[in-house]
Amino acid sequence: MGDGFIVPDELPTWVPGEVTVRSPDESWDGVAVRGYRYQDSDVEVPPLRDFMVVAYRRGVTEMRRRLDAEWHHERLGPGDVSLLTRAADSHWTWSDPIEVVHVYLTHEQLASTCRAMYEREVTDVALHDTIKADDPAIHRAAMAIAREAAHGGVGSELLVDALTTQLSVTILRRHAHVIFREPGGSECLTFRQEHQVRDHVASHLHGRLTLDDLAGAVGLSKFHFARRFRASTGTTPHEFVLQQRVDRARRLLERTGTPLPEVALTCGFADQSHMNRVVRKRLGVTPGEIRRRA
Repeated sequence: MGDGFIVPDELPTWVPGEVTVRSPDESWDGVAVRGYRYQDSDVEVPPLRDFMVVAYRRGVTEMRRRLDAEWHHERLGPGDVSLLTRAADSHWTWSDPIEVVHVYLTHEQLASTCRAMYEREVTDVALHDTIKADDPAIHRAAMAIAREAAHGGVGSELLVDALTTQLSVTILRRHAHVIFREPGGSECLTFRQEHQVRDHVASHLHGRLTLDDLAGAVGLSKFHFARRFRASTGTTPHEFVLQQRVDRARRLLERTGTPLPEVALTCGFADQSHMNRVVRKRLGVTPGEIRRRA
């Protein structure tokens, strides 16, 4: 748990239930899914790190939910959807057994989709907290993502990526409040500059990427680039590149049989030992362990 927020796997501490489905820990980006069977309950939930979609699968119940000291009441059943923004504590009480699917979207997932939709910088995104959202498209997307978590198959991650984008776009169009960064500010990279940097890193990840390389990709001095990059992304260029190397290594380890030394070179690590140290520090497991679990 970081910054006082709980992550999806910590929710059962506050809301006990029988798990019916869960997404893989590492191979999905920006989205997670958990399915639960619940008995009647009265629970208080600490602030969540992620945005949460609750799709109701089985059972009908009277649901009461408190946010910001105000209680809301609805009768919910299969096909209904509740939305909860991130970083907000809540109190839920329901009277009958239900089965639900939770889809969790990270702030970065919604913000990056929003940037791509509008080609504008985003300061913040918040969901309209809705106990009963009249939106069958969200329910269908949530159920489809849950099916992929349960059964998977060839191309599953590609399909989940597409479904996550579809879900994010639907939520942003109809159920979110977006604060855009004022144009013309010099403190951040523009949308296009950030996109150019990300493309440059992805294309040259196998080689040595210097601050000069990244700044040159968008025509800025090293000083101005580093300052604007951090303001735009919340991290340093070095940390960003290192995380991209780790993410690509993880994907290659999970999805291919490429030998570990070759994975290290493909992802721009100095050698296999360097990759082992960095991956273990960031993911808590070694590359060999990731390969064995795949």
